[in-house]
Amino acid sequence: MKSVLVIGMSRFGICLARKLQELGNEIMIIDKKAEKVERLASEFPDSQIGDCMDAEVIDALGVDDFDLCFVTASDDFESSLVITTLLKQAGAPHVVAVASQEIQKDILRKIGADEVIDPDREISEKLAVRYNSKNIFDYIPLTSEFAIYEIPILDEWVGRTIVEIDVRRKYRVNIVAIRNGKDFKCMPGAEYMFSRGDTVVVIGASADVFSLTARTR
Repeated sequence: MKSVLVIGMSRFGICLARKLQELGNEIMIIDKKAEKVERLASEFPDSQIGDCMDAEVIDALGVDDFDLCFVTASDDFESSLVITTLLKQAGAPHVVAVASQEIQKDILRKIGADEVIDPDREISEKLAVRYNSKNIFDYIPLTSEFAIYEIPILDEWVGRTIVEIDVRRKYRVNIVAIRNGKDFKCMPGAEYMFSRGDTVVVIGASADVFSLTARTR
């Protein structure tokens, strides 16, 4: 469990705070607009109204006690810049800022942001890869060449084990998990026998995974 501060109740900020709370983390939300905070107060008992462009507001939050601080005002770069600077000056250990332009990302990194993310770009790239092939159910990029994919198994895998198929050598991917409905098996052994309806979570070069999915129906 982590202690997380989410600054700015943008649509992304709200979704982020909700998911982090759902995952069992302690969440504090803050926004300068009272109506936004009041609307969310029943969901987030630890909520405050305040303008985080004010150094006194940041100091009062005790940001050095939070594991993560998110600055989600991507539509107001000046605010993101000032808030990120104030957070780092106040001792925030890990600040994640949101930006939509490369020059904004560069500036935020230079003033101390530990991470800068572009949710719109990340989601659009993920969806493009996912919907480019009917046989990719999920996708997590790792580098420009490697990623984690969830894909269906080939028909000829049913009733055969991982070691029999020799997945790593033949297809140049590593299986890290297998899903079938609600059942999820992490790090399956070489003796695992595939069943109809299985999907596999694999890690490998995108070109190799695309080659494999091209063979599925």
